[in-house]
Amino acid sequence: MATPSHLLLVVFTALLALLPGTTQLQPSQVWTLIKIQQLLNAPPMLSHWRRSTDFCGGGGGAMGPAGSAAVLCYGDTVTQLHIAGAGAPPLPRNFSIGAVVTTLSRLPDLKVLTLSGLGLWGPLPGKLGRLASLEIVNMSGNYLFGEVPRGVSRLAGLQTLVLDDNMLGGEVPAWIGALPSLAVLSLRNNTFQGAVPESLGSAPSLRSLVLASNNLSGNLPDMSRQANLQVLDVGGNSLGPAFPKLGRKVVTVVLGRNRFGGGLPAELSSFYLLERLDVSWNRFVGPFAPALLSLPSIRYLNIAGNRFTGTLSDKAPCGDNLRFVDLSLNLLMGSVPTCLRSPGRKPDTVVLVSTNCLDDSDGSQHPSPFCQNQALAVGIVPGKERKSVAGQAGFVAGVVVAILVAISAVGLIAFFAVRKAAMKRWEARAPTVSEEESSSTGYPSKMLADARYISQTLKLGALGIPSYRAFSLVELEAATNNFENSHLLGQDSHGEMYRGRLGNGTPVTIRTLKMKRSQTAQSFNRHIETISRLRHQNLVSALGHCFEYNLDESTVTQLYIVFEYVQNGNLRSRISQGTEGCRLTWSQRISAAIGVAKGIQFLHGGIIPGLVGNDLRITNVLVDQNHVAKIGSYNIPILAEAMRSEQGGAGNKFQADSRVKSDKTDIFDFGVILLEVVSGKTITSMYEVEILKELLAWAIADEDRVRRRSFADPAVSKGCSDESLRTVMEICQRCLAKEASQRPSVEDVLWNLQFAAQVQDDWETDAWSSGGGSPVSSSSRATRPSRLHLSR
Repeated sequence: MATPSHLLLVVFTALLALLPGTTQLQPSQVWTLIKIQQLLNAPPMLSHWRRSTDFCGGGGGAMGPAGSAAVLCYGDTVTQLHIAGAGAPPLPRNFSIGAVVTTLSRLPDLKVLTLSGLGLWGPLPGKLGRLASLEIVNMSGNYLFGEVPRGVSRLAGLQTLVLDDNMLGGEVPAWIGALPSLAVLSLRNNTFQGAVPESLGSAPSLRSLVLASNNLSGNLPDMSRQANLQVLDVGGNSLGPAFPKLGRKVVTVVLGRNRFGGGLPAELSSFYLLERLDVSWNRFVGPFAPALLSLPSIRYLNIAGNRFTGTLSDKAPCGDNLRFVDLSLNLLMGSVPTCLRSPGRKPDTVVLVSTNCLDDSDGSQHPSPFCQNQALAVGIVPGKERKSVAGQAGFVAGVVVAILVAISAVGLIAFFAVRKAAMKRWEARAPTVSEEESSSTGYPSKMLADARYISQTLKLGALGIPSYRAFSLVELEAATNNFENSHLLGQDSHGEMYRGRLGNGTPVTIRTLKMKRSQTAQSFNRHIETISRLRHQNLVSALGHCFEYNLDESTVTQLYIVFEYVQNGNLRSRISQGTEGCRLTWSQRISAAIGVAKGIQFLHGGIIPGLVGNDLRITNVLVDQNHVAKIGSYNIPILAEAMRSEQGGAGNKFQADSRVKSDKTDIFDFGVILLEVVSGKTITSMYEVEILKELLAWAIADEDRVRRRSFADPAVSKGCSDESLRTVMEICQRCLAKEASQRPSVEDVLWNLQFAAQVQDDWETDAWSSGGGSPVSSSSRATRPSRLHLSR
């Protein structure tokens, strides 16, 4: 399927065809383009570039499965350079992003630059500011990390900056709002944190602001002074609680999956240009305004997963353009408007209204008292017997506000499957930004619209992880045969761990925890919210919770946390203690290590606050049936607090007890795991770690390949590329550095492991293409081993 970058190049190719004649490009700029080709490791879409290529006549353009390229000139000088890959792995270690930018500075009239999906890595160079003519920059889909450098502020003519899908972090710089011509800023899917700078509230030319899928927090700046702002997308952060102040020209507002609360401002009902409004999965309360359904331009309206109240009328009107409505998981009463029901609604209109208290006969609604009480109650039993999720109005109302962001009502799994399919259909025809938006930029509106939506964020549902929800105690008792001892996996002074199977056949692990009476409702809410966010493809993810509530004492007495169940053993069982034929190949080991590193990256930066000091051990890394590694035990705050109160904060078995836990503690623990992955030797003490560290240093001290292979696990030593093995050994050694400051970041670890995986993949491919058979081992030559590619 064509990506937005590819669609852009169709436009550029068409423009080239319309040019009546071209001028030969300056020789110095031809040299610059050839140098760029070399620095990018000669990607396939540039394979036809030669010094004799007529770049200004369209000879530099190309489009294929691996990517696309286009060069546009004005006279004898390059003004636009577009190179878009299909999501390449990181470029080799000798790659220098600084060298690329330095070379590009030899194109003094370059106005538009696209370098997306090419595997670029490293910190974004400040010398980008030397390209003084730049107006549009798209470097999305790479491996750039660090902060946005101050040097970019020198680009006085910059109109569009797209850095989506990288690993950039730090705070969004305050100076970025002072760029006088900035119309489009898109930093989607990075790791930015902190508050959105106030300067963006007064950026003079800003039309589109996309900061979705980061770790931003706090209130948004006052955007009401932004007379030209049309697109605001900040979904998937921790922003709030105040609803942002916006100008009336806004077309798209996406605030979903944040911490916004209170009621929607009344003036929203007069935003006549508004086409898309998404406030789903927040903490909004109070009356829902049916007038939003009838806004003249509204196409998409999503308020799901809040606590909106009010009574809908079947006579409420709908706008002519409305094509998607999700009112589900609120506290609405009355009747679904006729314009949203079949046959009254327009063809191809998606309507989701489940889990309210509406007059609907499909069985997906709560009874009216549920919404009248504005509380979520599941099976409260008086006295001091076992009770499930509580419903005393005063306490539960506070709990629901915090947890409804992430949970759904019991028994609505089917509803979410329908919702997911409907969302996919809608996204396929999501509206673009209006033509007016780019009228002042001098470039086609198609180019700017595609730049704003250059990439899509991954949805957790695509990973096969069920939606987080609240469970009833009845469900958990049925799943464990009333918590029978045969289902017990282990126990400690704080509770037990059980294996169970839900009514739909899903295997789960259930952790019980006795709660202290000193636990406040606010503290409990915070813990539940944190637990609901612990969902990642490389974690044993939380699926939901249940708690017992003592009405007499108004306290939570016991918490049940439900996790997915991974049935294929731990990583050690597939490496140092694996039987012949069951041990992971070298490629699979690297993939497992990449999975663990991605899990650590999520724990550190994917939730706020991040979780560090996770006491990572190879026996706590589980491997599922697809060989995907999942961290099975990590620092859930509510469990850690209980253990600290009992044990006085016992430290990691591989770290001194007095050591302060930090992200670099986890890096050390990961190094111990990697040491066992490489050597194949079971490690049970710090003494063994020190011995193997010495052997590791000896093995990589010089260019002797025999040393390296003698250190590696004999089960894989003959089936791995020497460069891949050395790369993993070197990053392992850095992880085990005595001083925390000398250990690499998790992003650095990930890059090295992904590089090692790519080198190994190329080596195996070469071995097969040369007719030598499988390079892995003689026992597995019948079929070529497949390496698991975990998506970034």
